[in-house]
Amino acid sequence: MHVNVHLYEDLAAVAADAGPALDRAAQPNLFDRIAWFRLIAAHLADLRPVVIRAECDGARAWLFLTDRGGGRAEALACWYTLGFAPVFAGAGGHDRLLAACAKEAKARFRLVTLSPMTDEDRTLVERAFVATGWGTIATPATIRHAVAVEGDFATWWAGRPGKLRNTAKRKAKASAFRIEIADGFDPTLWAAYETVYADSWKGAEGAPALLRALVEQEGAAGTLRLGIAFLKGAPVAAQWWLVERGQATIHKLAYVDAARALSPGTVLTAAMFRHVIDRDRPTAIDFGTGDDPYKADWMDERQQLWRVDLFRLSSPSALLRYARARAAALVRGAKGR
Repeated sequence: MHVNVHLYEDLAAVAADAGPALDRAAQPNLFDRIAWFRLIAAHLADLRPVVIRAECDGARAWLFLTDRGGGRAEALACWYTLGFAPVFAGAGGHDRLLAACAKEAKARFRLVTLSPMTDEDRTLVERAFVATGWGTIATPATIRHAVAVEGDFATWWAGRPGKLRNTAKRKAKASAFRIEIADGFDPTLWAAYETVYADSWKGAEGAPALLRALVEQEGAAGTLRLGIAFLKGAPVAAQWWLVERGQATIHKLAYVDAARALSPGTVLTAAMFRHVIDRDRPTAIDFGTGDDPYKADWMDERQQLWRVDLFRLSSPSALLRYARARAAALVRGAKGR
């Protein structure tokens, strides 16, 4: 059966062609939606979208890339992207559709990098690209921590480490924090978030306008949970989550360096878990990306995310780079044994 393939360099054209297939109702994952790709492309000037769409028998696949010049492409993503994958609509045919995308990519690119990817998405991509003449190298990119949730907060909290529970209780009582949590976008609380972030160990945001546009968008959709801890009227910790379709994700959190000894981040995180679990009843919560040691106290699962480098083997320069990358990977593997 014939696969129709088209390459777009205009996200508006992608949206018009896709119809509702890339909207919130059709795509459970924020990072698979056309609204997300349009948002980051609008706020990050260095992104030049190139989108490959394959369609066959009512099923469609999209590979969202950005052209980096010189025959190189990367995932259409940024540092706020917690996961990247090919996007699908309709039933079945994923391997065939993605292979068609991989074949189309050969006409324009010799090197493609996709990250961060789960094991499942990485395997799908590697299988499709290898079948169409690409070499693949996967290397660890980052870690995602997650936890399954059953019942109310009290039940879940009882299963966390005693040290964590005792610290949260003791610090909350000793310092008399005032916690505010909004189920939507609140300009005053967002200003407090920005104040905390600027005074934290994390420093300035990479793209504050993009972040604000995202939280306003998700606030309007009802998925945003924005929390601030105040001490003597001043914001000392802040974080925001997105909660949708039974999945809660902690996207950003920070606390003021000067208040570190008071553990405002721990106190606020406990309050956010209580609010989200008892109000939204998610079945799973994840801590975004990053392997910070403290996340293990809150989470039970540790998932490896991958960077997948793809090399068009018909290109002499890409073939040479692939050979070198494979040799380096073999050396790393030998040292790891």
